[in-house]
Amino acid sequence: MIRIAVANQKGGVGKTTTAINLATALAATGWRVLLLDLDPQGNASTGLGVAHAARERSSYDLLIGEAEVCEAAVQTRVPRLELVAATQDLSGAEVELVEFDRRTHRLADALDRAPPGRWDIVLMDCPPSLGLLTVNALVAAKQLLVPLQCEFFALEGLSQLLQTVERIRSRFNPDLGILGVALTMFDRRNSLSRQVAEDVRACLGPAVFETVVPRNVRLSEAPSHGLPALIYDLRCSGSEAYVRLAKELMERLPRPQEVEAA
Repeated sequence: MIRIAVANQKGGVGKTTTAINLATALAATGWRVLLLDLDPQGNASTGLGVAHAARERSSYDLLIGEAEVCEAAVQTRVPRLELVAATQDLSGAEVELVEFDRRTHRLADALDRAPPGRWDIVLMDCPPSLGLLTVNALVAAKQLLVPLQCEFFALEGLSQLLQTVERIRSRFNPDLGILGVALTMFDRRNSLSRQVAEDVRACLGPAVFETVVPRNVRLSEAPSHGLPALIYDLRCSGSEAYVRLAKELMERLPRPQEVEAA
């Protein structure tokens, strides 16, 4: 089972939109996908149409040990895509987890107990911070995907995240790798967007995906309908970009059968 944390401590960078639409695209190709919503705001859960009343078990229950991942997972409207939803309980989870043994490994331990073969890939949508929830995701993950908005402070925030990754590697998870950086909210009319994209590519080279996700109204509208943009409007420029990004992503990952064989 491939485990990918989708993280950036800066909010409003398209992180949840990226997680939802990549999960949808992977499921559409036949992969069995689990999306873990670790953000107390629960935007990934809402964006996939899972109502609050349907969130009987959540990622909070998973972290504190009151539910196993197969018990908390619910089927979404997207075939082969399941979700562990988030609730407001997560807001206090970081304080509560301090009292637990292996507080940085709670999520990793839960995923280790998941039924083998249930999912091919797990995407973890992290909150916009580098607190204990994000640390749990980075400890549980094998790869990190970083959505990066094409704005002035992007590189500064990225450097902080990469420093955190190095600390996680040295203390908890030496196998954590950088899957890639996805440039989001790109405005081709804005010279600053172009400059930021050029700077990121100059710094990180091939770690940056070729696909750039543009600013797109349909991407913003889709969550209000409880649908991924790929279902809401497959032909909009944002959806087309996420389809291309998903293809790039799959080129960097082993196929599910290869993971099982390993």
